[in-house]
Amino acid sequence: MLDALTLATGVAALLLAAWTGWAAYRDQPTKDRHFVGMAVVTLLALAQLVVGVVQLARGEKPEQGTAIFVAYLLGAFACVPATAFMSLAERTRWGSVTVAAGGVVLAVLEVRLYDIWGG
Repeated sequence: MLDALTLATGVAALLLAAWTGWAAYRDQPTKDRHFVGMAVVTLLALAQLVVGVVQLARGEKPEQGTAIFVAYLLGAFACVPATAFMSLAERTRWGSVTVAAGGVVLAVLEVRLYDIWGG
């Protein structure tokens, strides 16, 4: 895994969580600008998914098992888009809370991915 990409994705996820958490604190739903932020974080997670699959295809192996590594990669990639769709369904402050929670979950998944790979 690329440590810099893992770090960038985790930090971006925490920044998204803080940003949407602030919107929830101010009693605001997610807005278009929040979706741009979610897209950026999702692209970082997609890049990490591609890098992880390429490394597996080259024969590199994670320390704690390939199946769990792939499961975490897929979960990390799906985390923010899933909360984005949920926030579209809930156009109140709770939609922003959902995205903030998704950002925190993604950051935790990034730490776990780093650990599974052998960091």
